[in-house]
Amino acid sequence: MKRILLALAATIAIAAPTLADEALAKAKKCNTCHSIEKTKTGPSFKDLAKKYASQKDAPAKLADEIIHGKGTEMPANPQISEADAKTLVDWILSLK
Repeated sequence: MKRILLALAATIAIAAPTLADEALAKAKKCNTCHSIEKTKTGPSFKDLAKKYASQKDAPAKLADEIIHGKGTEMPANPQISEADAKTLVDWILSLK
């Protein structure tokens, strides 16, 4: 029984940050233009993760794009804090 509880606790600990960050993306309305696997108005989060996987400056660059926008491709979202943008980017880049 103890082993089952430990395994369950480990599973929850691993899954909880992913769920929390997906919830943050939904709360910030990112899913209006993006989804995890499918292209909508914007690319899927998984496509973004693949595109930026090898770029060392990707976390800072993407967080800045979330907040300030990227021309006509990505609208500015000044209501999103730097901390939330960083959390979103970390989650997106983990979706490889």
